[in-house]
Amino acid sequence: MSNPSEGSSSSRESNETPGESPEREACELTHVDSQGHAKMVDVGDKSETVRQATAASRISMTTAAATAIRRNTLAKGDAIAVARIAAIVAVKQTSALIPLCHPLWVDGVEVQSEWVDETVLEWQVTVKSTGKTGVEMEALTGATVAALTIYDMGKAIDRSMEITSVKLLEKSGGLRGDYLRTE
Repeated sequence: MSNPSEGSSSSRESNETPGESPEREACELTHVDSQGHAKMVDVGDKSETVRQATAASRISMTTAAATAIRRNTLAKGDAIAVARIAAIVAVKQTSALIPLCHPLWVDGVEVQSEWVDETVLEWQVTVKSTGKTGVEMEALTGATVAALTIYDMGKAIDRSMEITSVKLLEKSGGLRGDYLRTE
């Protein structure tokens, strides 16, 4: 094990044994090499499959900001429409924002918004791709940027807006199989 004062970021223990269970191997960090350095995963040998992921975010705000957004009276324009487009652009730019994400072909993006409370707006972004790597990060980025755009559009009325509950709701396809959030 390296001395922490030497600047090593290794988190791998030296007590690994040959023939470990598949569960242990599946839990290893794939974006870290044996020295603990960041690396981009080689997906060249993976087969292409249809992959889909849905992520959500929420932004809470004052009644005044929510009313202005609902009535489309913000000085900057239609916040919901702009946030929807921002989410789509963010999905397509994820690999430029998240260093170890692979650039990928996006087959489709669906963006939905819903007021879940008088002052809480939820965004759900679903991304579909046929490729060698998942689209969870693209869905999460899209949902986050939609909420950030609402903040930008409405900050003149409410600088106390809060973005919360950014999470993956579900994903399908790929080697690790399907995931569905149960809470």
